[in-house]
Amino acid sequence: MHINDLLAAFDKAGKRTHFIGNHTAGVLVAPDMEGRLFTVWNGEVVNRVNLDAIRFHSDQNTYHNPGGDVLWPAPEGTLMGYQYPTGKWRVAPGIRFARYQVKQSGEGSALAEAEIDLVNNKGIGLAALFGRDIRVAGDENKLIVNVKESITYIGKDILHSSEAIIAPWSLCQFDTDHRGKVTFPCSDPAELWDLYSETIAGECLLRNEMMEVPVDGKKRFQVGLSPSVPWIAFHHAQQGLVVKRTAKKIDPAHAYIDIRDADPGCQPDARGVKFSIYNDNSGFMEIEAVGGCPQIIAPGTVLSLEVETSYGLI
Repeated sequence: MHINDLLAAFDKAGKRTHFIGNHTAGVLVAPDMEGRLFTVWNGEVVNRVNLDAIRFHSDQNTYHNPGGDVLWPAPEGTLMGYQYPTGKWRVAPGIRFARYQVKQSGEGSALAEAEIDLVNNKGIGLAALFGRDIRVAGDENKLIVNVKESITYIGKDILHSSEAIIAPWSLCQFDTDHRGKVTFPCSDPAELWDLYSETIAGECLLRNEMMEVPVDGKKRFQVGLSPSVPWIAFHHAQQGLVVKRTAKKIDPAHAYIDIRDADPGCQPDARGVKFSIYNDNSGFMEIEAVGGCPQIIAPGTVLSLEVETSYGLI
């Protein structure tokens, strides 16, 4: 999709946009649509775009997944997750109806923030300020998008890990087909594990200390990657691109957590996830990065994650 077509769709729907950079190398911020980011390179939108998400509003029964790049709270499921307080999966209203405000803007950069109230599956509320500090640099040959994601706890009570955990979770979405794959350095197959009952780990290929995960947009699965994995790269054959994600080290006082979309009655797993790969059965996939959480969340605690996503030609 050309960037002008995407801008026209937002304008027709009466939803705000904020552009960083230029149409050769830039990012479109959608403040009224979960604060999602859409990367633009040489006039084309690289991320998946769901026009229905622009035209319509999601509710507890129907979720129009917008595509792009979004900041969500982890975990998704288990007792500590934020998607099941009603007993069935839904994207939290605080996320769906968030209205981000652009607080700072400069050449190639912007800071967008939104106050978001969450309730976990134990029924415990958590008031938060979500922030996306975005920086863009590039030209017609390469593009780098750096985002410092943050979730600041603005509640008044101290929360212990037995009551609540939360970590910033960056999900970057793309269309894919049978040629799609994700690669990452790997010396031990145990660095990858399935997060759903639908398994894919047995179909992944490890050779020359590089793991290859097929992502065809047909079989629903998600895998978690251990903190020892330094980066992941999506080979986007449809557009002839390689999209590489790296994440800076998290605060040493924080630990990676279980992000699974698991039964809301179960406890989180002890294994923490640094990166994850999601493959949907409707033609898209995600490369994801996750931050950490401390044992105690006190008022003013900042959970942060700095992610760099680079775009280059195959």
